[in-house]
Amino acid sequence: MSTRRLEAFSDGVIAILITIMVLDLRNPHGTSWGALREVLPVLLAYVLSFVNLGIYWNNHHHLLAAAPGVSGSALWANLHLLFWLSLVPFATAWMSENNFPPVPVAAYGAVLLAASIAYFLLQGRLLSIDRDRSLLATAIGVDAKGKASPLMYCLGIGLSFVNRWLGLALYVAVALMWLVPDRRVERTLTAQHDDSDDRSP
Repeated sequence: MSTRRLEAFSDGVIAILITIMVLDLRNPHGTSWGALREVLPVLLAYVLSFVNLGIYWNNHHHLLAAAPGVSGSALWANLHLLFWLSLVPFATAWMSENNFPPVPVAAYGAVLLAASIAYFLLQGRLLSIDRDRSLLATAIGVDAKGKASPLMYCLGIGLSFVNRWLGLALYVAVALMWLVPDRRVERTLTAQHDDSDDRSP
């Protein structure tokens, strides 16, 4: 099956999630720079969550661009990923509107952890479609970042109960690690395109 409908549906869901988070932003009371202080926690949490959703959108696009197609299990794996991403606005609001207490910060990390595992499962389902000749398998390689991210989230969740800022710092570190779209897939797709051009008459 083609990946186009899956990608279009996922793009729409992620766009809605970002819109929901924007609607949670409150206008500051006042017109001075100082008035921004009261909404700064919510604004900063929104930026972090926006970046995280943007990372998933970018890498999801690259993942499907290299995938040979989709299967029924891949469709369910994609829905599983979207379920956890749909909880990002809720976790963001709970954490930021209460000034980052330990339990909501840990819950925010748990949502990010579950989303990263769901992405890994989706990747596995797509790889299983045509593993022997899969362009995706070539592009992914050892996937060091994909394996390190859940471990960093687990550490961040634990640290949230020791010092909430340390937990948040680890969530930010994972986001920074993934901020640049996955170049492995991009390089592999470009190389395949160049090879096709070389073989053309």
